[in-house]
Amino acid sequence: MISMTNIVKKFGDKTVLTDVNFQVAQKEIFGLLGPSGSGKTTIINILTYQLAPENGNFEIDATSKETGLMLEEDGLYKRLSTSENLNLFAGIYGVSKSKVTEALNNVGLGNDLKTPVSKLSKGMRQRLALARAILHSPKILFLDEPTSALDPSTAKGIHKLILRLRDSGTTIFLTTHNMQEAVNLCDNVALLHQGKIVEHGSPKEICDKHNSYITMPDLGAVFMKMTGVESE
Repeated sequence: MISMTNIVKKFGDKTVLTDVNFQVAQKEIFGLLGPSGSGKTTIINILTYQLAPENGNFEIDATSKETGLMLEEDGLYKRLSTSENLNLFAGIYGVSKSKVTEALNNVGLGNDLKTPVSKLSKGMRQRLALARAILHSPKILFLDEPTSALDPSTAKGIHKLILRLRDSGTTIFLTTHNMQEAVNLCDNVALLHQGKIVEHGSPKEICDKHNSYITMPDLGAVFMKMTGVESE
């Protein structure tokens, strides 16, 4: 569904991605892990045609209307209510407005249909951005740090939703610096450090390879061992 081959990206004289290679299979949750500034968002921007690489090739088996996208900048209309925001996108995607209520219920905002975005907390806005991303049942869903501003209980609910989406056929590309989140959700992960993928595979495979003999795979320990950088 998604592939990158020898991708190089520069901003001026600074190289931010170096020979990035990976593949994502259909109905897979793929996690791209690394600290802030490692290049995770740049990779999403390339895959969604917002940036062009200097070298390399990439492919994505979905049209723009078959892709869902949740980025750090939510792009929500602050003066409009939650349902009004989603109604706009329902028109763009050509889906029934009944999907709006369903999407809001899925992210725990079913009681806030008429609440203006300006009155929402950061976490609620994040959930609304996720509702917008899944509104049209996309083939491929890009999630950039989807639970970074959420409390543990709400994050757990979003995790369950992400797993349901995967089970219903959606391919999910997830960026996070939360190693435990990756263990809980991802079929496969890539560890990104200073624009380079330093390890790739399932969480268990990576931890077994690096002799992390503990009950739960500790990707954070592996990442620190390989890079000297402590992750969340």
